[in-house]
Order: sequence, then C-alpha cells, then structure tokens
Amino acid sequence: MTTAPLLQDPSDAAQAVVQVLKEAGIDTVFGIAGGHAGHIWAALEKYQDSIRTVLVREESLGSAMAEVYGRLTGKPGVLVGQGPWILGNGLLGTIEAHLSSSPMLLLTDFSDTPDLSLHGPYQSGRGDYGGWDARLSFKGVTKQVFEAHHPAGAAHATQLAIKHATTGQPGPVAVLFSISALSGKVQQDDAPRLYRTQAYLNRRPACVDPQSVDQAAQALKTARRPVIIAGNGVRIGKAYPALHAFAQGLDIPVVTSPSGKGVFAESHALALGLYGTFGHPAANACVAEADVIVAVGTKLTASDTAYENPALIDPRRQVLIQLDIEPLNASWSFPADHVVIGEAAIALEALREAAHGLNGQGAARAKAYRAPYAEAEAAAAEDAALPMSPPRLIAELQHVLPSDAIVCCDAGENRIFMMRYYKTREAGGFLQAAGAGPMGYAIPAAMGAKLVHPERPVVAVCGDGGFSMSMNGLMTAIEADIPIITLIFNNQMLGWSTHIRGPFAAQFHDFDHAAIARAMGCHGVQVDTPDQLATAIREALLAEVPTVIDARISTGLSYKALIASFDTVPAEPALRKAAGVAG
Repeated sequence: MTTAPLLQDPSDAAQAVVQVLKEAGIDTVFGIAGGHAGHIWAALEKYQDSIRTVLVREESLGSAMAEVYGRLTGKPGVLVGQGPWILGNGLLGTIEAHLSSSPMLLLTDFSDTPDLSLHGPYQSGRGDYGGWDARLSFKGVTKQVFEAHHPAGAAHATQLAIKHATTGQPGPVAVLFSISALSGKVQQDDAPRLYRTQAYLNRRPACVDPQSVDQAAQALKTARRPVIIAGNGVRIGKAYPALHAFAQGLDIPVVTSPSGKGVFAESHALALGLYGTFGHPAANACVAEADVIVAVGTKLTASDTAYENPALIDPRRQVLIQLDIEPLNASWSFPADHVVIGEAAIALEALREAAHGLNGQGAARAKAYRAPYAEAEAAAAEDAALPMSPPRLIAELQHVLPSDAIVCCDAGENRIFMMRYYKTREAGGFLQAAGAGPMGYAIPAAMGAKLVHPERPVVAVCGDGGFSMSMNGLMTAIEADIPIITLIFNNQMLGWSTHIRGPFAAQFHDFDHAAIARAMGCHGVQVDTPDQLATAIREALLAEVPTVIDARISTGLSYKALIASFDTVPAEPALRKAAGVAG
C-alpha cells in the first residue's frame, strides 16, 4: 500500500534515506565517504544484501559510473559523498547526466557547523559569509535541488529527488543534507509524515494523444523518402524493440545522432549509421533528401545537425514529425509539423500501428546510399600500414568482439573515429558522453556498464590523454571485481588539439601504459599490429581481471577528414534509379 508508513520503528535518519533507495529498486551506489555524508555510508553497511556500495578513488569516477547506471537502467544512479567534492570533482558525470537526460541522485551535504555558521566556516556550503553556496552551485548543473534540515526531511527529500530525477525528461537531482538532518532519528509522528516510496516513483503514461498520432501517421503515409533520426531518448526510454519494429514494419531507413549511436543495430539493412557534423555521407545524404523526418528521442542539437545546415535539415522543404518525452524539446531547434509527446516505446508503437501499410522502401534506399562508399571502407579496414590506422584498428576490434559487447567511448579524436568506423551489431552496444563530452569518461563508464550487464563484455576505448585522467579507476575495477577491457589509441598526443592548432602543448612522452596497468594488478599488453591486437582482445575476453591494451596508432588521419560535406549528396533522380525506387 502506498499509504503504509515508511518505517515501523524509530530509525536513524541515514538509515531511512537508504531504506528509500532500497524501495526504489536502486541496487548500486557509488562514491567516497566524507563529511556528514559519512552517516549514509554507515547506514549502507546494513544493506549489503540488497545494495552494492562501490567505493571509488575519486568523485569524478563515481559520477560517471552513476550516470551510466542511470542511463542504462532508468533508475537513478546514486553518487554519495561530501558536498564540496561531489560538486568540484563530481561534475564530470553530473553535467553529462544533465545534458544527456540520465536519472541521477547526488546525496551530499552542506558540510555545515550550524552553531558557528557565521564565523568563517570551514568547508560549509550554507551560503553564509566566508562560505560557499551549495544550493546555488548545484542548481546550475542539476534538474532540481532539495535541502534537508531535520531527520524526517532527509528521507522525504530523497523520495522527492527520485521522483524529479525520473519523471518527464530525466536528469540529475541533488539532495543537500545538513548535519542536523543526518545525525538524528526519525520518529513515527514526525512531520512530514513518511510513507512508502512507491507513491513517489515515476508512473509512466500507458498511451499518447491519439489525435496527434493520427495526424502524424497521415503525414507519414504521404512520404516517398522517409527517414528516422533516433537519439538517446530511445535508450533512456528502453525503446530498442519498438524502434526496430517501427523501422522494419514500415521499411524506413534509420540514422542516429551521436548520443543515439547504438540504439539501432548498425548491421541491419535499414541502418545508415551516424548523421550530422561527423556523420557518414550515406546517412547525411538520406536525411538531406528525405521528404519526411521522424525524429525520436533527439533534441536535434546544433552539433548534431551540422549547425543547422539547411542542406541537411530544412523545415521549409521537409515535414518533421517529432516524438519526445519532454514537450519543451519539440519544435526547439526546428519547427515540427507534428508532435507526439510520450515515452518513446509507446509513441513508436502507436505511430507504427496508425501508419500501417506504408512502405518506405528503406532497405533498397539504404543499400543505394551505402554503395558508393563500400569499396573505400573495405580497403581502409584492410590497411596493412604500420603504425595501425584508426580504421584498421577499429575493424580488428569489431571483428574479434562478440556481437553483445558494449563499447564505451571517451572524448576526443578517438571518439570521432569510433563513431564513424565502429558498427554495432546489437542495440545497446555503444555508449559515449555526447552531452557534455568530457575526457576521462570511458573507463568509469565501462565499469558502470559492466555492473549493470555483468554477462556482457565491456570495452573502454580512450586516447592516451583520456586514459591518464581516469586510470586510477582501474584500482576500483580490481577491488570491486569489474573485469573491463581498456583499449588505448596511443599516438602520444592529444589528437584533436594537435590537428586543430598544432603540436604545442599537445604532445606526450611515450609511456608504457600496459606496464602501469600491470603494476596495479591488471593484465596489460602493448600491441603494434592487427594480429597482436586480435590476440590481446581474445585473451582479455577470457581474463578474470581488468585488461589494458596499449595500441600504437598512426597520426596521419585527422578528425577533420571526417567532417561532413554536403557538396557530394547524390542527385535525387539518380539515387532513386540506383535504388530501384519509383519516382
């Protein structure tokens, strides 16, 4: 019953907070003990049978792990620690969650000393003279901030935070506890009254507006060249099967945004891969020539749409149908002709049924769009030059990894190469920080993904710059038994910076990252050739400890070579003829 009391007996406030997490189905929390938040860590010890506590070596690692947990499960990823450092160090995952709509809880404190809060407080975030303002600071990077100043308020604020983090467009929510909130006991007659957490959980609507769906379906049925643009909202909404059924049932090609990469198997006959600024030419051509665009779970951001290049998307010549959980996202970047608000899976299913009978001739069109690039891509995948080119390395990685592998990418040039050349074979096989795009994301992201999916191989792909930022995460991987694989694109430089402005302040020494990994207790190996890489990956897949593969790559290919050009979009009549599509 939702009206049943949260607690049967008086309880420590921190224990009531953890009881709320348990009732919300949260089975893993991340962070590092410190400040008044240490009370929550003490309470977590009593819940080890239902909640796994992962101790990280620094808050940024825990924040990325929590962000990925939230993105993959739909339940808030929880980061627990002391206020100044959850803010200062934990911003990496928090900003990514904020921009990528991942549900997340920051359970932290004011680090306050109430009796002396006006006298030059040490660490205090109450906003008094001499201190810092925690509420104002967290407000700038979260969806909402709650304060708790007494024990019952601590539990209630946590319940409200879960509600806000998961309802509508998800995001990170901070709960700031004062020492008075966490050091006391919750009594049964305290106010506010505390009830079971079930009432605060997101109640997802089971339907969408039928009139909006019908109008969108009528527009879609008139399309001769429809295309689907799928974004991260498909992942957040657990709509992989619905997207597959929609695309296949109506025979419509699928392209993805950068943050949406991985929501649709790129080995599928309807898949054209990434579109936009760094998109595949085939994907961009398909979008550019579409007469109807179905945008699902994507904000159509400037960077995604080649900075709103009208040669790619132009509402003056294209009909835009937008499906989103957040009404504010619809007609944000471009005016949408038709808007369906609701969960991605529900909206896709409703639109598929309403548009039944449409044949977008997507498989034939996708084949024709891909054809001009097949030969060059095959040659790049077989390039025998050493050091290995990024396309050659990625081809070997894809050849050896099983289809259910999850790849987590870092920021920088390596991510651009992976977005273009790596093709997922199952939905859910690719994650990246495409909201904020921080370096140092891949390793903690892979650890978070492995905790959610322990049965699947998980690979962190990063440059040597990103690896050095978060290699201490491998200590936690050892301690918490999280056997991820880390693949380093090692070119002794910050590739993006070098190629955009030259080598000054962008070059590294030639470090032996594999030896560093071995010193931590990981398996570590350096590779120079595709054969060595293949052997190392096969060994890593069988290893029971984290593995680091330090792969030497060439510096010849620049990310600039992958910037989209719209001067080579195939002429529409010729494309229709090649695809065998009627005019």
